[in-house]
Amino acid sequence: MSAQKVHPLTYKIIAECSVSKARSGIMSLRHSDVETPVFMPVGTTGTLKGVLPDQLLDLDCKILLSNTYHLGLRPGIDILEKAGGLHKFMAWPRALLTDSGGFQMVSLLKLAEIDENGVNFRSPFDNSECMLTPEHSIQIQNVIGADIIMQLDDVVKTTTTGPRVEEAMHRTIRWVDRCSEAHSRDEEQSLFPIVQGGLNPELRKQCVAGLLERPVRGYAVGGLSGGESKDDFWRTVNICTDLLPKDKPRYLMGVGFAADLVVCVALGIDMFDCVFPTRTARFGCALVISGQLNLKQKKYSLDMRPIDEKCDCSTCKTYTRSYLHHIVTVEPVACSLLTVHNISFQLRLMRQMRSAIQKNEFPKFVQEFMIKHFGNDPIPKWITEAMAAVNIQLLEDKDLMNENDLTLRN
Repeated sequence: MSAQKVHPLTYKIIAECSVSKARSGIMSLRHSDVETPVFMPVGTTGTLKGVLPDQLLDLDCKILLSNTYHLGLRPGIDILEKAGGLHKFMAWPRALLTDSGGFQMVSLLKLAEIDENGVNFRSPFDNSECMLTPEHSIQIQNVIGADIIMQLDDVVKTTTTGPRVEEAMHRTIRWVDRCSEAHSRDEEQSLFPIVQGGLNPELRKQCVAGLLERPVRGYAVGGLSGGESKDDFWRTVNICTDLLPKDKPRYLMGVGFAADLVVCVALGIDMFDCVFPTRTARFGCALVISGQLNLKQKKYSLDMRPIDEKCDCSTCKTYTRSYLHHIVTVEPVACSLLTVHNISFQLRLMRQMRSAIQKNEFPKFVQEFMIKHFGNDPIPKWITEAMAAVNIQLLEDKDLMNENDLTLRN
């Protein structure tokens, strides 16, 4: 009797907010079941700086993101193939998602030339040339072996206007077909297309319509969080989630600020990634519900409290703000300690949102979160408008909510 075929991705919604577009689900992948909404820490080259895979397992992290462009350059596909893929190479037993390299068209624009064939990069390491086509991007990702792989898309800076935006959107759709044709491990890896179209609502709608004609297991929303206004940001996300199918996961690329995560979960997004929590740790900043603690500041030199008294990460269980103040940006271990906490903060925030959705208490969660996050400052207008669009009314008078009633803690 033959073994039952294991589907590379199934997605089941287990709870939906009765007010907003927020939902909680389980995305079953070959290497792990991933509860959504989920935040994916970014290990660009197959590692989170200063953090071991065992530490991520202790934080109950279920999925990481790595980058095809960088891994294709170093260590390269020959070494990854010999190692048996990135899971074995980096000793990570759970799920992986790989970005295709499209974002580097913006971040490394001075080193790239783009045409219909693909992107010709000049290596930042040795100045050699590398042609990244849709086919080559998929070839690298097939060797990497990530559970979810991304199409190569034509990415332009979010504030770009004019015909280049439409050109990039149509090219992205054409490149989906080339990626699909080149994909040789469809029974093991799920290819996500990427919705492009800049800040133009009609182009976003055209792109979604084109992608819906392709048989895929999930969708990404790209080309945001790159300098556009927050008003344009949330409206573009809202348009995309209105049009994307409900029965497949929706991934918003490159978004990781806490308030943005809460807003976009309310708008119907399931998956996120961002370098922010790991990068800010390297600058001595710890994430808390009210924002960030810059532990380089002298006021923390005698502060014997943990970063967050409600956090159960190993850093908060063991070390004080004072100790961290004296080593941040000086001792390499500080990067590890703060990264562990910051990743813990992100994952805990997602757990709290999943719980609130499952209890059908998500609007209350959003109200309480915004009060704690912004403190005495007014909640930004873009957030109140975004939440009103999905029927969540934020409290204008914070005195109306008693501090003792808050279920969301530091």
